[in-house]
Order: sequence, then structure tokens, then C-alpha cells
Amino acid sequence: MEQLLNDFSPGLFAMQMLILLILLFLLAKFAWKPIIAALNDREEGIQNALDAAEDAKKEMENLQADNQKLLKEARAERETMLKEARDIKNKMIEDAKDEAKAESSKLVAAAQASIEAEKKAAIADLKSQVANLSIAIAEKVVREELSNKDKQVKLVESMLGEATLN
Repeated sequence: MEQLLNDFSPGLFAMQMLILLILLFLLAKFAWKPIIAALNDREEGIQNALDAAEDAKKEMENLQADNQKLLKEARAERETMLKEARDIKNKMIEDAKDEAKAESSKLVAAAQASIEAEKKAAIADLKSQVANLSIAIAEKVVREELSNKDKQVKLVESMLGEATLN
């Protein structure tokens, strides 16, 4: 430190002070404004970038909320569609069951009608056969009865006695 004090020169000091002041003046005149403007521009750019990032974050949150809403709506719509499909399936099954019941009822009714018609035809055929057999038997009995003259007269008298005059 002593050497610094020994080497100190007031003229040199004044000259260095003058150069420093000129340098500060030149810096203030030409460099400070562009440097400060560049710093302000950079600060403004950084702030704009931060604002844009914040806006993007908010937009992303909104999009995520919209996506969640759309997803919920899609799930609800899917559930509705599945429910409608189940209802349609159940209705189709019920309709098919009802149609099958109606068709089976028709078939049973037709079979019963057919059975009834065949029964009536069989009864009519049986009556016809019984009538034919009865006539044949009566014919044989009447022939037997009418083969004898005395029996013929007796039969005619008995029929006349039973017959009433109108």
C-alpha cells in the first residue's frame, strides 16, 4: 500500500478521472439507452412469454375440462344406446314369444277343429253303418216274420191297431 501512495500522481489521477467522465458521458449518450431498451424489451418479452404460458396453461385446463365433459357425455350416450338396445332386444323377444304363443294357439285350435270334424265324420259314418246294419237286421227279421202267412196277418192287424187315424 505504501508503494501505491508513493507512486500516486495527481495529474495522472485527474487525467484518468477526465477519461472516466468522458467514457461515462459517451456511455450515457450512446450506450445506456439501447442497453436499457434492450433490457426492457427482453423483460417485456419474458413477461409476454410468461403470460402466454399462463394463457396456454389455462387453455389446457379448459381443454381438459371440455375433454372430461365430452367423455362423460359420450359415456352417458353409450349407456343410453346400450339401454335402448337391451330394451329393443327384450321387446323383440317378447314379440317373438307372443307370436309363437298365438301361432301355437292357432295350431291347437286348428288341430281341435280337425279332430272335431273327424270325430263328427266318424260318428256320421258309424251312424250310417249302424243304420245299414239295423236295416239289414230288420229286413232279415221281417223276412222271417213274413215267411209265414199267419204271422203276416197277425203283423198287419197289430200295426193297424197301433196306427191311429187322423
